[in-house]
Amino acid sequence: MKKKVAFYTLGCKLNFSETSTIARGFQEEGFQRVDFSEKADMYVINTCSVTENADKRFKTIVKQAQKVNPQAFIAAIGCYAQLKPEELAAVDGVDLVLGATEKFKITDYINDLTKNDFGEVHSCEIEDADFYVGSYAIGDRTRAFLKVQDGCDYKCTYCTIPLARGISRSDTLDNVLKNAAEISAQGIKEIVLTGVNIGDYGKGEFGNKKHEHTFLDLVRALDKVEGIHRLRISSIEPNLLKNETINFVAESRSFVPHFHIPLQSGSDAILKKMRRRYMSKLYVDRVRQIKEVMPHACIGVDVIVGFPGETDEHFLETYHFLNELDISYLHVFTYSERENTPASTMEGAVPKNIRHKRSKMLRGLSAKKRRAFYESQLNSTRTVLFEGENKEGYIHGFTENYVKVMAPWDPGLVNTLHRVKLTEIDETGLVRLEFLETPVRA
Repeated sequence: MKKKVAFYTLGCKLNFSETSTIARGFQEEGFQRVDFSEKADMYVINTCSVTENADKRFKTIVKQAQKVNPQAFIAAIGCYAQLKPEELAAVDGVDLVLGATEKFKITDYINDLTKNDFGEVHSCEIEDADFYVGSYAIGDRTRAFLKVQDGCDYKCTYCTIPLARGISRSDTLDNVLKNAAEISAQGIKEIVLTGVNIGDYGKGEFGNKKHEHTFLDLVRALDKVEGIHRLRISSIEPNLLKNETINFVAESRSFVPHFHIPLQSGSDAILKKMRRRYMSKLYVDRVRQIKEVMPHACIGVDVIVGFPGETDEHFLETYHFLNELDISYLHVFTYSERENTPASTMEGAVPKNIRHKRSKMLRGLSAKKRRAFYESQLNSTRTVLFEGENKEGYIHGFTENYVKVMAPWDPGLVNTLHRVKLTEIDETGLVRLEFLETPVRA
């Protein structure tokens, strides 16, 4: 009988890509992968440390696994496992905790899956995380997350990621192209490029600091890979998103007009306290350049509310800045103190009720922005990639510029691309469509 292993991933697209690669390693060792809700011999939880909430969820997920199989071997990997290994090892039921470099060799650390009396920790000093492990996520999705870069050399005062993932380092261009070709060969239509700081691509191949290739080199090379219908850039720092890249995406064969650009604050005073590497003017310039060459482009924004020292005036500066900017949606993060970060000891802590109030205001602004963006796309012709789930009689999909659409469920549409006309916004906030050609079962 094959041993069964199940995975649970917290956090970002990068974590999902790494979980997938680690899972394939288990399958090569003879394990059978099952869903996390099913009975397994081993449960692997890939953790996140970005928000306070992700920390708290870990214990809940351990309990879920124990409920299904009290005798199961439980391992914790990922960012929180690197930052707080002893804390995770002390959680009842946890048998193994692996840090940033050890997680990719997890099968070397397990024996007969006998439960331990105490959680066993194998965690490197983060300075030793100076080599690169490529990964990508495929499976039940119509898109794949392809990791091209890891780690970060930036010193933002609120962030634990450099402590959890180490220095910035990149995959070789050849290996990225090989992984992209493998993904394409499996019939996946869209690849999302992911990493901690992907605009920094080219730095630190295998621990050195030579810039073998730039992010623009990477984008140009991927655009030539046969069989990839869509390439999407995930989050990219505004100071690293150069006009040359924006202009290339506008003319490219496969890259879609969708950018996600972290802002964090619209107040220059707060950006300085955060140690961000740009001021608000540069951000405005990036948005303007995108809209100039791709008027229909979708632009998503990360923003943090309640950073230490953020007064009502600073917050309103951010609110008005975003309100006037030609963007499409926001990802709003409520600031939470993270140990060993400079921001955690700064004066001027914002009361939690005010943080939540500001977060709610920006979520409301995000809904307004998304609605306005969707309205601007009505009556236009777009290409939709349909997803794989039947949701209450409907199938959902995304246009190239990230408008979420719905159509009556038809299994033949799953993982297919279709030219459509966007007709109206449904009461759920999604967009209905009209097919412009007979659906092709492909």
